[in-house]
Amino acid sequence: MRFINRVPNRGVRLLLAMLPLVLLLVIYAAGSAARLSENPDDKLLPSFAQMVDAMRHMAFEQDERTGDYLMLSDTLASLQRLGLGLGLAALVGLCLGVAAGAFPLLGAPLSPLLAVVSVIPPLAILPILFIAFGLDELSKVMLIAIGVAPLLARDLEQRAKEIPQEVMVKAQTLGANSWTIVLRVVLPPLFSRLLVSLRLMLGAAWLFLISAEAISATAGLGYRIFLLRRYMAMDVILPYVVWITLLAWLSDAALKHLNRWWFPWSEGAKA
Repeated sequence: MRFINRVPNRGVRLLLAMLPLVLLLVIYAAGSAARLSENPDDKLLPSFAQMVDAMRHMAFEQDERTGDYLMLSDTLASLQRLGLGLGLAALVGLCLGVAAGAFPLLGAPLSPLLAVVSVIPPLAILPILFIAFGLDELSKVMLIAIGVAPLLARDLEQRAKEIPQEVMVKAQTLGANSWTIVLRVVLPPLFSRLLVSLRLMLGAAWLFLISAEAISATAGLGYRIFLLRRYMAMDVILPYVVWITLLAWLSDAALKHLNRWWFPWSEGAKA
């Protein structure tokens, strides 16, 4: 059997998925042990025990100044900003995508505009957002929305244009007006594609969130990481990075299962 045709079973697939993670942990443990043996006060590669102790303090002990559980408050603050930003981006992206993809008269001005706006680096306009919306929550939410919405809109526009023209003609032949065609023909496949596009944009959304929190915030995962870097507190920074990765992975899995639950036909089409 050719190598390209070899398909691992479920157990082998799980083993292969865990192998890179195990190798990284072993390499890190070896490097940490080597550095700490030379200098017990080394902060660059803390041991797993040091990180567990630091996270116990961050997650399960109240802060003496605020009385909050810092990891919980940081997580809730970041997730709230991320959820609002992605929700706004999804709404705007869906509306613009439908308008540009389903209505040629609207697509003529919107399509070039989206093409230009989508290539503007969102972090380059972050100072403008701070000036326009202040240093509070709105500027952070708007950064995520502005960074994600144009790309969502372009993707959904393309998906709308891929709907067979024969389907549109049949709907009109049966008496459907423009809004009925949008609701019954255009939107169903676009809703499924929207969830897929959101999954693809999660990494960028987290990047925008962490960047905004690093510059101006009083709570949040990005704020905490950039606050503690001054003290080289890698025993907190590294677990926070792992926690952000886990949250992003859980968000991706939630969107995947939501798409499978709401639109099972999309998975069937792939199969």
